[in-house]
Amino acid sequence: MTGDPQANLSGLLRGYLDAGAPVENVSAAVSSQVPAVEPEPELVVNPWDIVLCTSGTLISCENAIVVLIIFHNPSLRAPMFLLIGSLALADLLAGVGLIINFVFAYLLQSEATRLVTIGLIVASFSASVCSLLAITVDRYLSLYYALTYHSERTVTFTYVMLIMLWGTSICLGLLPILGWNCLRDESTCSVVRPLTKNNTAILSISFLFMFALMLQLYIQICKIVMRHAHQIALQHHFLATSHYVTTRKGVSTLAIILGTFAACWMPFTLYSLIADYTYPSIYTYATLLPATYNSIINPVIYAFRNQEIQKALCLICCGCIPSSLSQRTRSPSDV
Repeated sequence: MTGDPQANLSGLLRGYLDAGAPVENVSAAVSSQVPAVEPEPELVVNPWDIVLCTSGTLISCENAIVVLIIFHNPSLRAPMFLLIGSLALADLLAGVGLIINFVFAYLLQSEATRLVTIGLIVASFSASVCSLLAITVDRYLSLYYALTYHSERTVTFTYVMLIMLWGTSICLGLLPILGWNCLRDESTCSVVRPLTKNNTAILSISFLFMFALMLQLYIQICKIVMRHAHQIALQHHFLATSHYVTTRKGVSTLAIILGTFAACWMPFTLYSLIADYTYPSIYTYATLLPATYNSIINPVIYAFRNQEIQKALCLICCGCIPSSLSQRTRSPSDV
């Protein structure tokens, strides 16, 4: 039976001194009896996770402004603003998910927190992409059915789209929590643990399908914008150069919207289709980070460019509406 370590150490020291042992031997004997204290492992933070967390913070702050503006202004209840609010809310939740993922990854590590976090991120980014598609559909309907767009049927259709896109996104986010994950079988993992390869494949193929649909709708929108600009030019006897400038501006706007969306999401979509968990994680971070930038750019493209939201923002910030906003009228290029 082992006695008190302190008593054993004292007895050993006294025995060595009584025997006249050299001080060096005494020190060596004492050192051999004192148990080595292993240093606590340092918390190593991945710089990529810091960048993602910073991106999530910026996303949350930026989109929270849009959500508050739309929520606190009863005049912003048209279908277009409901869809912009849905996009801002989805991006806001995505930013919060990135922040929570960073906190849980380093402070509260468990299977449950990993599943809940990845579920929130999947659901919010899915809702963001679906909201972009819904906005595209709304813009197409507002131009194609210009005379009947402002009707009760359009509002009902908008609510149906919102229910469908959020219901689908929530279901996709629940899949990892309900068991469709790779925590028990690492060989089925995708580039984003704990999502399975099949899960990311479904998400990627769905994105490609929605991107193709958005591309087709924007082509049709471009044709309508060009036709409207030509008709306005004829009615007001504008010069051909004015018609050309207006049309070019509208086409450029659509190209920027679609090009930004593709540049942000396409790298991660294609990479997740061809890669798996055996690939270096740096490739996952390098392709996922641009996808988060889309949620940073969305408020600039869809919200802060809108005249009514600009007026509401100016009222909140300075209590007045600049004359440049109050006198501005919409043109066919404002799509």
